[in-house]
Amino acid sequence: MSKLKSSVLGNKRKNYLSWDEFFIGIAKLSAGRSKDPSTQVGACIVSKDNRILSIGYNGAPNGFDDDKFPWNREGENRNETKYPYVCHAELNAILNYAGSRKDLIGSKIYVDLFPCNECAKVIIQAGISEVVYLSDKYCGTDENVASKLLFDNCGVSYRQIDSKNQKVIRLSLKPDDGIEYIEK
Repeated sequence: MSKLKSSVLGNKRKNYLSWDEFFIGIAKLSAGRSKDPSTQVGACIVSKDNRILSIGYNGAPNGFDDDKFPWNREGENRNETKYPYVCHAELNAILNYAGSRKDLIGSKIYVDLFPCNECAKVIIQAGISEVVYLSDKYCGTDENVASKLLFDNCGVSYRQIDSKNQKVIRLSLKPDDGIEYIEK
């Protein structure tokens, strides 16, 4: 096989999205489907070879009329809040996966918000080996400490994406405007 001359190869675009930017962008786009007025979270599960396996967002369970759903953060009792009813993005992404469970083993999950302890258990049980997240808003809370303890003891790595150096992705709904990437 002959070598191509460098003049034939040309120059590729330099400011394309990294895999992390791409997948966290998919997670953030998924979060846009959430009807939660205070917290929108999305998740994107990715195989070892960078293929999207599933996505999810926080919302009401299938069949639960979200117009009758208590979206409040506070109420006279817990059942008047969203907390006993909402399905988290990570859980939805895992449950939305329609392939073989073995394909989740060794995968990564990209999420807006560091997973709670309940989602950490589901992530571990699914065989996901890495969590990539944007925000650790609840760092230091009991649930957050439990999540990290679970991950550390079960061999699930986690890392936060540096959001300051991420490209801003602006989507236009106008047919010819396309997608615009803005360097921060």
